Amino acid sequence: MKTIADGVWPVMITPYTEDNKIDYDAVLGIIEWYDKQGVDGIFAVCQSSEMFFLDKNERLELAKFVVENTPKHIGVIASGHVAKEREDQIEEAKAIIDAGVDSYVFISNQFAKPDESEDTAKKNIEYMIDNIPCDSFGIYECPYPYKRLVSPDTLKWCAETGKFAFLKDTCCDLEGLQAKVDAVKGTQLKIFNANSATLLESLKMGCSGFSGVMANFHADMYVWLCKNFKDQSQKAELMQAFLGFASVIECQVYPVNAKYHMNLEGVPMTLNCRNKDKNDLTGSRKLEVEQLHKLYHYLRKEFF
Repeated sequence: MKTIADGVWPVMITPYTEDNKIDYDAVLGIIEWYDKQGVDGIFAVCQSSEMFFLDKNERLELAKFVVENTPKHIGVIASGHVAKEREDQIEEAKAIIDAGVDSYVFISNQFAKPDESEDTAKKNIEYMIDNIPCDSFGIYECPYPYKRLVSPDTLKWCAETGKFAFLKDTCCDLEGLQAKVDAVKGTQLKIFNANSATLLESLKMGCSGFSGVMANFHADMYVWLCKNFKDQSQKAELMQAFLGFASVIECQVYPVNAKYHMNLEGVPMTLNCRNKDKNDLTGSRKLEVEQLHKLYHYLRKEFF
């Protein structure tokens, strides 16, 4: 199994040209920005990538491009687990794995319907991993089309197969996170918190890092916290306060606002999205993003 590095794994946004095609020049710019920010890995073809609004060929091409253009010291994982039919899911997973990702990430809500049991989910997980030739899988508790949290018992079962290396956790609950950390203790499965407000406490309890949308705004701050929370505890508390408060901008017009912020960071791209109307990022909302950007760069001087 390939090792998934501890630290920060941004959920990659997808930029588009004016005619609504993937803008690969801008994708390259994002990869270069992630590298400068010091991230440990990239989670490509995920919900932030608008994967539900990309067709099968686009998802595969995007995964290949990210793998081929990401520096070797940065890991790449990817999903694309959105097809309705199970055999189509398997076919696409095989293609993305063949592209060279370090781990293929399943979406937890694809394993069972909202009214179906954990046993049903387990059976479907077992079928998938038995029919996909790969020794490194992940799970993402994606909120769309509905959020299905992985129970500690199911997570332990996944870890004990020896084939799971990654969980992007979206429970946003420290008690639930602790139960999951305890469940996978001593295994190779690592838990990455997607929630900014609980990040510091989750690191203390044994989570391996951060994989959330706010790494598209100031990934280096998350990198700092993951690397320094033990040795610089007082500054870590201050950093956590900033990260938790800043994360409320997630509720604005994401990922349009992340694309606007990327432009402020010198990574040019349109604000076009397929799942949100860019015009909803009004003038006042742009000001909010600009003000967050200024505050971020002011605080960087205190930490770097």
